[in-house]
Amino acid sequence: MTQTRRLRLADETDLRAAYAAHGGELYRFALRALGDSGAAEEVVQETFVRAWRAGDRFDPNLGSLRTWLFAIARNVVIDLGRARAVRTEDGGPAEDAATTDPIDDVMTAWQVEEALRRISGDHRIAIVETYYKGRPHAEVAAELKIPEGTLRSRIFYGLKALRLALEEMGWTEHG
Repeated sequence: MTQTRRLRLADETDLRAAYAAHGGELYRFALRALGDSGAAEEVVQETFVRAWRAGDRFDPNLGSLRTWLFAIARNVVIDLGRARAVRTEDGGPAEDAATTDPIDDVMTAWQVEEALRRISGDHRIAIVETYYKGRPHAEVAAELKIPEGTLRSRIFYGLKALRLALEEMGWTEHG
């Protein structure tokens, strides 16, 4: 039985390649979430340990390696955030809220960013330029050389596609 070469995270060479390709981005994600470089390094290390242990469960037909690694990293960040909350329990609920809110914000931003990658380029441009950059519809439509009504249509259908992509990723409005 001939099998095409697939990335196997149980293989040290593939694990090193995955780290080279995604380690820096995972570190920046964890650093934004936790605000601590040591904890961010710990997240990256733990992410790749978990990926290595579960490497046989990675299915490239279900999603990209990047998406899978970020899902693992998200869980590690949440675990570390919870561990921090327990360690600072003497500080009271206010510190717990401050510990988890940035994580939730970063996780939401990452999920939206990943979902934006999954929708069409025309829809993505329309949403990013109007919603995230706050540019006027008329200005964006003129720049894209399309009627303003077409831009509005792209925004409408783009938001529907974005919502569907987020749902497919398991996102809920409450985290």
